[in-house]
Amino acid sequence: MTTHVLSSEQIGSRRWGNDTTMEISPMRIRNHRDFWSGIMFLVLGVLFVVFSQAYQLGTPARMGPGFFPTMLGALMALLGAAIVWQSVAAGSREERVGSIGWRELFLILVSVAVFAVALPWLGSVIAIALLIGISAVASHEFSWKETAISIVVLLIMSELVFVKGLELQFPVWPKFLTQ
Repeated sequence: MTTHVLSSEQIGSRRWGNDTTMEISPMRIRNHRDFWSGIMFLVLGVLFVVFSQAYQLGTPARMGPGFFPTMLGALMALLGAAIVWQSVAAGSREERVGSIGWRELFLILVSVAVFAVALPWLGSVIAIALLIGISAVASHEFSWKETAISIVVLLIMSELVFVKGLELQFPVWPKFLTQ
């Protein structure tokens, strides 16, 4: 009687009824873009959960001030983990991180800063128009027509939500027009 010693790969291939051996590749990042996006979501989500613990959580029926940021952070962290998992999955497409669009990033940050500075003196109408106009220039698909439509729609929505709905007290028009 002869005894044969089989490797785990041979046992696996015989169990499934094929003669090919399974090749197990080490886990590697296939989609670098999704991987780093997922890491960013994961880290930000965990930070939201950690820092929102300074506020009372409450219950789903009686939510405290820490409930929403905690749940949002947890969902963000779960989403990040799912994106990271998918980026290393065997079926994921190979993709590298592209170059950073410094011009676009700069214009978006400038538009937010201009909005913050302009809102108290120029009012929400002009500040929102500046925000959308400057950030739209950052797009490679910039169009004056689409920018104008976006400005009008967002002005109407912000008026309805923030001024009428939430009754927030910030100037709608510039100070020199309302005095």
